Amino acid sequence: MNTISSIIATLSSEEKRNFINNLKQKNKRNDTKNIQLFKLLDTSSDTKNLDIQLYGKSAKGAFHALCKRLHDSLIDFIATKSFESETSEEMEILKLLLSSRIFFEQKQYKIALKTIKKATLKAKTYDLFSILHEIYYTKIQYAHVDPDTSLESLIHDFRHNQKLLQQEENLNLFYASIQNKLTQNRDDITKTIRDSLEKFDISITNDMTFRSLFKLLEIINQAANVTRNFHSILSFVEKTYQQIESKEQLTDKHLFYHIQILYYVANSYFRNKNFSTSQEYLKSMELQMIKQREKYYKRFFPQFKLLKALNQHYSGETEKASLALENFNYYKFKDQTTYILDLKLTLIVFYFQQSRFKEALRLFNELHHSDTWYTEKAGIIWVIKKNLTEILLHIELDHLDVVESRIKSFRKKHRTYLKNNNENRVLEFLSLAMAYYLNSDTIETDSFLSKIQKSLIQNSPDQEDIFAMSFYAWLKARVLKSDVYQTTLEVVAQSNKN
Repeated sequence: MNTISSIIATLSSEEKRNFINNLKQKNKRNDTKNIQLFKLLDTSSDTKNLDIQLYGKSAKGAFHALCKRLHDSLIDFIATKSFESETSEEMEILKLLLSSRIFFEQKQYKIALKTIKKATLKAKTYDLFSILHEIYYTKIQYAHVDPDTSLESLIHDFRHNQKLLQQEENLNLFYASIQNKLTQNRDDITKTIRDSLEKFDISITNDMTFRSLFKLLEIINQAANVTRNFHSILSFVEKTYQQIESKEQLTDKHLFYHIQILYYVANSYFRNKNFSTSQEYLKSMELQMIKQREKYYKRFFPQFKLLKALNQHYSGETEKASLALENFNYYKFKDQTTYILDLKLTLIVFYFQQSRFKEALRLFNELHHSDTWYTEKAGIIWVIKKNLTEILLHIELDHLDVVESRIKSFRKKHRTYLKNNNENRVLEFLSLAMAYYLNSDTIETDSFLSKIQKSLIQNSPDQEDIFAMSFYAWLKARVLKSDVYQTTLEVVAQSNKN
């Protein structure tokens, strides 16, 4: 039952309507109860005695069969929808390959060779090595019917593609290794990356394909997100992008990857508090987004807008950044849930740092889903940031009872996760914030400032992540009774001088 409910939760409102219409068309009898069950699971959290609700009596056998049919229908609907919406190069090439095989089997060799040649050229263009493996396998199988190609040259191409395919598989192993090691030791990310590169014989050189360079940069970025250590990975990002720049002639062929790569690089510089360089890469990203009749503009616009606003905010242009997020068309991009949630929470933080606490709380109260729902959509880190922001808002608004209950709830929900992931300073931050909130009149300012800096700034200031610096800056502003936003800018600026 939980499985079916989880599947339904992945569907948009429009998709749910389409699924119901799909069931109506397939139902041959009027008394079929699959639509009723779907609606019950979609709208009700109470899944007890559903068989009685549907059949008017206990009917466990019939209900179990109904659940299985609904589950299978949902899987079939999602798979069909995916194929219908799939317009990628991979699908087009696979269709060409499959068609050529049918033509070969029917001994229509001329059209078969023409079709598989087209598939080969397209697959090479997009570095689709796994598909090329199947293409070469087919071409070798039917080499005897192609008078224009020697078997030796086909075998040579097949072997060369095998090497490229092995390189891509090594990147998958590299990714899995990085993920596994980060769960055990998150301290030295640089050593982890270097050791894993060596283990799987991966060198960041011009020999790497565009797609492999993209994948490598994606893995490094994900590792930095997990550890929030963007300083250590910056050299890898820069080295990887240098190789991508050398392949400028391929960027339009790999436009989707190129746009995402520019975002990764811009984000890395932002997290390292180098806002001017970050914004230069964002300008390049926007130029790529308008290419090919804005083919990928909508896909990347929310994340582009988010990073641009963050750069503006931390560069001293918070009014401009806030206005951009206030005027953002959230409905237009509602299908990009993760970035929509990031944009909304970021605007709340902007208001908070501008001391617009009531406006921030008003926006916060519009986030009415459960933490479980938000974890599924945006991840546990987003939920922790959301809950921390709520606590700080209530501290600023002096809602003592709410603050105490929220902190108790926060510790109960997140203590284990934070301790297991070496994030103890989040709990330390809460303790310090609460200590100052309850005892601000009696705390000795200089010694307390020294204590919070020692507890919260674990790396040298120039290497500390900007978001960690922002929490420290809020607490420092509270102690000094200074403006939160200006203190944040000063703390960030000071960290860049060290």
